[in-house]
Amino acid sequence: MRNLITDVAGLRVGHAEDLRLGSGTTVVVFDEPAVASVDVRGGGPGTRETEQTVPGIDAIVVSGGSAFGLDAASGVQAWLREQGRGFAIGPARVPIVPGAVLFDLLSGGNKDWGRFPPYRDFGYAAAANAARDFALGTIGAGTGATTVNYKGGLGSASAQTSDGITIGALAAVNAVGSVVVGGGPWFWAAPFEVDGEFGGRGLPAQISPPMLQPVIKGVPGANTTIVVVATDAILTKAQANRLAVMAQTGMARAIYPVHSPLDGDTLFAAATGQRSLADPVFALTQLGTLAGNVVARAIARGVFAPKALPGDPLPSWTDKFGH
Repeated sequence: MRNLITDVAGLRVGHAEDLRLGSGTTVVVFDEPAVASVDVRGGGPGTRETEQTVPGIDAIVVSGGSAFGLDAASGVQAWLREQGRGFAIGPARVPIVPGAVLFDLLSGGNKDWGRFPPYRDFGYAAAANAARDFALGTIGAGTGATTVNYKGGLGSASAQTSDGITIGALAAVNAVGSVVVGGGPWFWAAPFEVDGEFGGRGLPAQISPPMLQPVIKGVPGANTTIVVVATDAILTKAQANRLAVMAQTGMARAIYPVHSPLDGDTLFAAATGQRSLADPVFALTQLGTLAGNVVARAIARGVFAPKALPGDPLPSWTDKFGH
């Protein structure tokens, strides 16, 4: 187990970014079409192909760049088409690539990219270099991410059910709120931490009323946490949707406040179809419960792992507390 979403059989993850630009793209590429669904809780999402009704998807894109970043999916489509992938309609094949974007246009970097934004090229490059092992932190879609008080970034985590089904999450953390209690170093997700994966600081001895005062960024629409949850279970589309709904619980465990009118929090759930559920109710409930835990852990790692770039408006968690 890598403690990454790629512990789930049947998928790979790739990144592309430009540190001078201060933005990038991350792509989850499925080896075979995956059954997928989405649950959107934020008030200002930026999404593409979330209403598709085809039986399987080929990839999921998470990108910086706000609405400009939606171009990244076109680059992923181009790469998939070169591999002969896509939904067959007669002799034509159309790669199905849902995606979501986060707003990082004001978080540092030179966004004067000229006539066309670079995200289509980022999408192609990220798909082309997708692998089982990948980095976390200030990379890909997490390059320009921020929270209200610390630099955000890309996190991931995984776990297995008692039946041996694997569940993993990938999170690009650009939250309107805070992932830490008060000013830190404690993470809201601390009760779910495994093996000190985000510092092992636990929770404070007491959570005081000032720690519960919500602190938020002041720019509406400039905030989104995007999560991809994947499992090797065999799921129907309705079951994938229920998994997405249950996995959203992890955002509430890790971010305070969350799902506000100021953000676009979006969670994709995908199943690669390798292992059968023991039953359609209790096993799915166990899987969804564990998914929420894994999402919370991935979000905390998305703030624990980043390093601040020159010119970043916020410090990283490690700048202040170290590992």
